[in-house]
Amino acid sequence: MTPQVKHSARETRRLQTRQRILGAAIAEFKRSGTAGADVGAVVAAAGVAHSTFYFHFPTKEHVLLELERREEARVAAQFDRFLGGNHDLDTTLAEVTRLVLGLEQLLGRRLFKELLALHFSPSRPDSDGWTDHPVIVLLVREIERARGDGEVHPEVDAFYSATFFLLGIYGVLTTTDNIDTRDTMLAKLVASAVRGLEVR
Repeated sequence: MTPQVKHSARETRRLQTRQRILGAAIAEFKRSGTAGADVGAVVAAAGVAHSTFYFHFPTKEHVLLELERREEARVAAQFDRFLGGNHDLDTTLAEVTRLVLGLEQLLGRRLFKELLALHFSPSRPDSDGWTDHPVIVLLVREIERARGDGEVHPEVDAFYSATFFLLGIYGVLTTTDNIDTRDTMLAKLVASAVRGLEVR
């Protein structure tokens, strides 16, 4: 069990201010896109000064980084709960797909695409590699578990398999607008990935 951290009144206010700014920025990014977002509209909605915005988020990209960390942690927690129950490789990959689809629906297509662009940007300011991303870590661990149990071919590389599968989902979602076509492509992606992983 994680110990509760007690914050001072000042720290509590700082965190509340940061959360207000983040919420206002996300709403503005959904409306106008990151590049077109007006920091003036964000600070007006949050009820803070421009300097307060830049104290918490030096650039608009830092807002996206915070959003990415928050949403990835939320999705990873849901995925982790799923992995605690009965599942196989097929249902595991289908669940990852469902969770990513849910994130796109929550953020909207524009903001989701911008988040992915930052996610894969070679110039992002804070990444130490794939282990920073809990969804990838959980999927790699699950493929390794299935390989250890003899469900997955022993020569399968869990990291590359997890990465290519997630890239496949992102590719479908960012390039295909028709819902029925997307659903078909994602179902085929899951089926192909399972066939490629399983012991024959």
